[in-house]
Amino acid sequence: MSLHFRLKLAAAGLALGAAALAAGLAFAQAPAFFRIGTGGTAGTYYPIGGLIANAISAPPQLVSTAVASNGSVANVNAIVGGAAESGFVQADVAYWAYSGTGVFEGKPKVEELRSIANLYPESVHLVVRKASNVKSVADLKGKKVSLDEPGSGTLLNAKAILAAFGVGEKDITAEYLKPNQAAEKMKDGSVDAFFFTGGFPAAAISELASTGSGIDILPITGAPAEKLAKDFPFFAVDEIPAGTYKDVGAVKTVAVGAHWVTSSKVSADTVYAVTKALWSDKARAALDSGHAKGKAIQKATALSGLLGVPLHPGAERFYKEAGLLK
Repeated sequence: MSLHFRLKLAAAGLALGAAALAAGLAFAQAPAFFRIGTGGTAGTYYPIGGLIANAISAPPQLVSTAVASNGSVANVNAIVGGAAESGFVQADVAYWAYSGTGVFEGKPKVEELRSIANLYPESVHLVVRKASNVKSVADLKGKKVSLDEPGSGTLLNAKAILAAFGVGEKDITAEYLKPNQAAEKMKDGSVDAFFFTGGFPAAAISELASTGSGIDILPITGAPAEKLAKDFPFFAVDEIPAGTYKDVGAVKTVAVGAHWVTSSKVSADTVYAVTKALWSDKARAALDSGHAKGKAIQKATALSGLLGVPLHPGAERFYKEAGLLK
């Protein structure tokens, strides 16, 4: 082999090595994109998702964004389809998806679903116009009622609650609207009531309560509510405090947990970084000052009620380091 050829070969090797090194560095510095599927912009998932996404983002290593969606079921589907790395999902929907039961009966189990954290309780709001003279769930028969949009956890809750109180979809004129759309229709009397499951205060309901002829929020209590909790153990007794909405007193209702879930396909390092950032001082300050429900998101309850959807290994690693898991 000639000296000239050996020199050319060495130069080529150095060039290839440099290219590989540059590619490796570029890969190491490539940001991890972590989308959070939330809900409609007038609900609670969206603003909470925005707060968390801003707080956990640390470019170039981690870039997180909150994405508006139709809610819990849609977020599960987005995770499975690769349109989101994570999403906020009601506890009942998460369990049904992972186990292939409930609304996911007859569909493939979403076995890749993994938990990051329990966030906060989501209260069921059953909002009615004061002028409608509706005082109980049973009084909704013959009324125009929005059950929320397809793909939302609220729609599933609404159907279960109506059934528990002996009201079928055929007994009402059902609409399937986002909360802000339902609130607008309530102003002109074309909707008598609407359901919303989410953390209080909800922007659409606050705005509605402050304008027009006023609202009531119906209690979900008594024997039907007890049966509901027995049939669906995801429901817990809850209360919306007096003054949460203008001229509305304390309301006893039910709630389900809001969980943050992801996919087993997302790397453990990424989910570890996300979980650690969620419980950082920066996120704590953002949650405490950014939304009334943010204060309810606490590390001490991060593992509460995850209901059979396993923790992601990255999240598990963080909670073990934090002393919350053995």
